[in-house]
Amino acid sequence: MSLPFVERNPTDAEIEKLRLILSTYQDGSGMLQRDGGRTLPGWRDFERSVAAAFLGKALESKWIYDVILTNSKGVQFGVSCKMRGTLREVERKGRVTVELSNASGEFWDSVKTRGITQENYHEHPGIVGATIIEVVEGWHANVGLDNGGFIDNSRSFFLSLQWEPKTGQYQLFQYPVDLPDPVELVWEVAGRRLIGRDQTGVLFEWYGLSGGQLKYYPLADLADWQSGVFYLEPLPDDLEYGLQRKAELYFSDIWPGN
Repeated sequence: MSLPFVERNPTDAEIEKLRLILSTYQDGSGMLQRDGGRTLPGWRDFERSVAAAFLGKALESKWIYDVILTNSKGVQFGVSCKMRGTLREVERKGRVTVELSNASGEFWDSVKTRGITQENYHEHPGIVGATIIEVVEGWHANVGLDNGGFIDNSRSFFLSLQWEPKTGQYQLFQYPVDLPDPVELVWEVAGRRLIGRDQTGVLFEWYGLSGGQLKYYPLADLADWQSGVFYLEPLPDDLEYGLQRKAELYFSDIWPGN
């Protein structure tokens, strides 16, 4: 069978598997805490769910890709999983929030090779913007087939899970790892942010002086693929000890009785 996301769009059944796997993290095992001992899936849970739903491998590391998918010919593709509670911003601004990195030190090291410092970077926003985008693209290139790596970057992608904490809505968006050309953007420094704008709004933000996060805001309408809005499947109301039930199910022959 051809590979979802890489060689075709995922089927409704595959997305339903992902939704149900994500839903299991409400049982106390999820990263995000809720009232009453319940939890919600967090970013690491999302990575593991993607790997499980699409028969990939979760790397469980800080590597450039989070999940590896392999097609029938043995070619490997990278999935960079991103999760943010900003679905309302998608509805309001039409843009998806993708936090690319917070590698402040590496970004500044590259910027300084251009003779630019933290004291004068606001005078050269275009050069700084192009430099930090080159750093990110270099990470992908270094693991690519063209440079002796094992990842086919041409069809690797960002998979962003946007969610809304108040309503419990979720939605998936897929984008290529090739980033927009920074030369075609208008760059400026506003306060402690470096901003790169396209023709319709803010496309990149870099908080180089406060945390180092590089954020990417691609238009939702330009996603290679997007799911419909979905909700997690509710757990039974009487499921008060989800982790205990899981252990009892897995180890039913040795689980201590009352």
